[in-house]
Amino acid sequence: MQDNWIIPCSSCKTLNRVPTARVEDRPVCASCKARLLGGSPAVLDASNFERFLTKSDLPVVVDFWAPWCGPCRQMAPEYEAASAHLAGVAILAKLDTEASSDLARRYGIQGIPTLIVFDRGAEVARHSGAMPRDAIAQWVRASVD
Repeated sequence: MQDNWIIPCSSCKTLNRVPTARVEDRPVCASCKARLLGGSPAVLDASNFERFLTKSDLPVVVDFWAPWCGPCRQMAPEYEAASAHLAGVAILAKLDTEASSDLARRYGIQGIPTLIVFDRGAEVARHSGAMPRDAIAQWVRASVD
């Protein structure tokens, strides 16, 4: 088991080194003091997407969505609520496919919402379609175990 985890901050995107023994203690970002685990999903764009995914020692789940998408808007509060259930298991993030169409194309996003689980930048699981909070948490746990 590793001694420290690198956990990117969902608010300011700073990379934080957290001792493994302290992960359960609700760590906060060294820069902005936001909670590192279980808070609101990180908002990603082309400028921070790669670094956020590849530097995190925890898997990162990205919700590929668009503001005009009804199912995306319906799932948004469920996705945010799932973040608390997945604290210490995965970090949740969102990517607006309208604003970052190149990334959506690169990952072959053809329907939204689409959730992709990344482990150190590599895709490990994908699901298209809206899900409730408990189904999101269950799917993520099954994908990262």
